[in-house]
Amino acid sequence: MDEFDWTRTLREQFEYHWNHQLRARLAGLTDEEYFWSPVPNAWSVRPRGTSTAPVQGGSGAMTIEFALPEPDPAPFTTIAWRLGHVIVGVLAARNAIHFGAPPASYETWEYAENAATALDQLDTEVDRWLTGVRGLGEARLRTSMGEREPHPELAMADLVLHIHRELIHHLSEVCLLRDLYLHTNGAPR
Repeated sequence: MDEFDWTRTLREQFEYHWNHQLRARLAGLTDEEYFWSPVPNAWSVRPRGTSTAPVQGGSGAMTIEFALPEPDPAPFTTIAWRLGHVIVGVLAARNAIHFGAPPASYETWEYAENAATALDQLDTEVDRWLTGVRGLGEARLRTSMGEREPHPELAMADLVLHIHRELIHHLSEVCLLRDLYLHTNGAPR
């Protein structure tokens, strides 16, 4: 039997879900869905100067809302917030640390003013991530992820698994919110 290809297996964990289930579910996301809040006082991405959240990150016209420390329970979050979190905190920051992408943080990111731009940002960061993961050989997967991560002693394979769990988790929430929007607002897709 040929040697098992861990890089391929780890990459396909998310890549298959993205290509065959998830990305199609995100197609056609409207601005109304993107900013919709099914409950009052949800955290979102809002025009600069309009938020009342304790912390507002972002360098452009839009800011993402959060608090440090995070309250318990944390506020509900909109699709805009969840996509912002995935694009920046899950993908772009890791792409910068591990795969040579431009620096990215919640404070410096230019958050999308609309759904189409958010999906473009998501596509870019997913592509960067998967391209980076494709380039990891087994030796690099076994190497510690480094001091710029919260658990630097863990192997890069641990980070890949964590990022894929985060992507599947949060982007599934986005799909559920789209379903909830459709069924509570009667808006056809």
